[in-house]
Amino acid sequence: MAAAALPTRASPTGLVVVQPLRRRYCAGCRRGPVAMLVLEDAAPRCLDCADLGHLVSLPRGDTALTRRSREESGLSAVVVRFNRRKGRYERQGVLVEEAALVRAEERCLADAEARRRRRARDARRRAALDARFAQAFAAEILRLLPGCPPERAHGIAAHASLRGSGRVGRSAAGRALSETAVVSAVVASVRHLDTPYDRLLMSGVPRREARRQIMADVETRIRTWREGGAGGGNGDGAGDGVAAGSASGIPLEVRGGTGQDLRSTAGS
Repeated sequence: MAAAALPTRASPTGLVVVQPLRRRYCAGCRRGPVAMLVLEDAAPRCLDCADLGHLVSLPRGDTALTRRSREESGLSAVVVRFNRRKGRYERQGVLVEEAALVRAEERCLADAEARRRRRARDARRRAALDARFAQAFAAEILRLLPGCPPERAHGIAAHASLRGSGRVGRSAAGRALSETAVVSAVVASVRHLDTPYDRLLMSGVPRREARRQIMADVETRIRTWREGGAGGGNGDGAGDGVAAGSASGIPLEVRGGTGQDLRSTAGS
């Protein structure tokens, strides 16, 4: 992927300094290659030529120290670097005045214990919210698929709703407990735990072909679980929430019937 154009000196967040991926030389003093540069009039300038050479670098990682350093500093800049894989510039830290950094460190030391307690409280609050959401997700699995063993439903819910995982349970649809998202999480679990899908992948079978080969087994298991609360498998496939035309009990969106392959978001 080709690198995006270098960001200009000013941005909505203030001055911007770039860590270049390629060897760059200052258009003013001709020194280089430079570790950091500022783009002025479409030309790269080193920090000294951009009048930023007296600033010190503060890497990212400490939110409070970064915020306070910028508050204390009369002049500061955001340092960014281009991420080729994601195709965007990402923050690497800030440049601030040395005296400002010292004052910010003193402020952080003064209330470190209070901030530690606040982080602990926030962590407990998030854990409680996550536990309630996982319970709700498991309850929705059992409502849609009453034949699913409860311990399996809770395991699927915990996996799909893990904070920061990017799995289907953390998507907007997952947080809304939509049928497509919930069943998609169950499909992913069945695919990996109840079919030879993983062995097919390890043997070199392409992912789409492997999914095609095991889809009948997945549909059978989902149908069985969906009918489990409707008379113990009476064959009518009319569990709550079944999409029209979905004889397998899997919503068409999850099966790819609409052309949208949501299975890739189901934690596989």
